[in-house]
Formats: sequence, C-alpha cells, structure tokens
Amino acid sequence: MDFLLDLLAQLRDLESLVATAGYVGVTAIIFIETGLLFPFLPGDSLLVTAGLVAAAHNPLVNLNVWTLGVLCSIAAVVGDQIAYGIGRRSGEALFTREDSRWFKQSHLRAAHEFYEKHGGKTIILARFVPIVRTFAPFVAGSGAMNYSRFMFFNITGALLWLGLILPAGWFFGNFEIVKRNFELVVLGIIFMSVLPMVFEVWKAKREHPSRPVAK
Repeated sequence: MDFLLDLLAQLRDLESLVATAGYVGVTAIIFIETGLLFPFLPGDSLLVTAGLVAAAHNPLVNLNVWTLGVLCSIAAVVGDQIAYGIGRRSGEALFTREDSRWFKQSHLRAAHEFYEKHGGKTIILARFVPIVRTFAPFVAGSGAMNYSRFMFFNITGALLWLGLILPAGWFFGNFEIVKRNFELVVLGIIFMSVLPMVFEVWKAKREHPSRPVAK
C-alpha cells in the first residue's frame, strides 16, 4: 500500500516536474536512466507526460514536442553508448556486485536473458521494457557486441522509442477524457510497460533459480 501511495505521489509530481524542469530536466532523466545505469527513473511515463504537457500549449511552459523529440533522442543514444562503454571496460565487476537498494542482480539477469534470446535486436526491443532498457546496452558491451552493429541498433531503437511514446502523449493529450484522468492514464502506461519486465524476471528465476549471471 505504501508503494502505491508513493507511486501516486510521484505521478502527481511528474507533470510539475516536466513543466518546471523543461527541456533540460526531461533530457537529463532520459540520459541518466541508461547512461548512469539508474533503472528506476520514469522513462516511459515521463515521455508520455512531456507529450501531454506539450499538447496543452501552456505559454508558461512552452514545450515543443519536436524539440523534445530531438533532444531526448540524442540523450537516449548517448546514454546507451556510455552504458555500452561501461560494459565493455568493466562488465565483470557489475556481474559480481552485491544487491543494493538501487541495484539487483535479478534485473541484470533479466537483461542478460533478454539479450541471449533476442541477440542484437535486444537494444531495440529493450527500449520499450523498463529496467531491461537500462542494462541492455551494458550487457551488449560486456558481451563484446561489435560497436558499429550496436550503434545501428542503438540509434534505431532510440528513434522508434521516442517516435512512438512522445507523440502518443502529445496526440492523446488533446482529448478531454485523458486530461480528466491523467493519473490513471499514466499508471496504466506504467503497468503495461512493466509487464514484460516482470515476465522476464519470473522466467529467469524459474529457469535458473540459483545460477549466477555470467558473461
């Protein structure tokens, strides 16, 4: 119950966050989510909210959905590139790191399983899966994926992710029913986006209950 209350409080603040932080704040969060391996930032819901705010055409906020798209696409590509570099140089250290408040081996294991199943396409598909999105480029780097191949998937995935999520928020933001039920809409988006991640974690634990993640 406390978790749900905290989540709802975050959702109420998310619109204010977008309006206050503007381009810099939204872009920074998109970058930090992957570039600094911080998996608990509201990537999908943030982009939807940013689209909703841009659709409102509030002169005090003045967010342009096209400008947001360009800035966030660059942040997403650069963030994945940095995570790939971290994985390439020091992947083994994270694979043996103990669990902490912000880091769980189960999350890394899920990304690893996802990568083993989908190969290079993981970099594209993971954009739409919270937490896996954070660790997928790291796993690709630790697995020594060819850099040019990685960058192709990286750029393609970023453009598809931003090109679908951000405009969706902008489009639906023009509907009055969405404006009246903003929190429920964002909560539904979070729920749907987390389902694939929950499934991957469950499957990884079921198939390999005690096996440590290896390169």
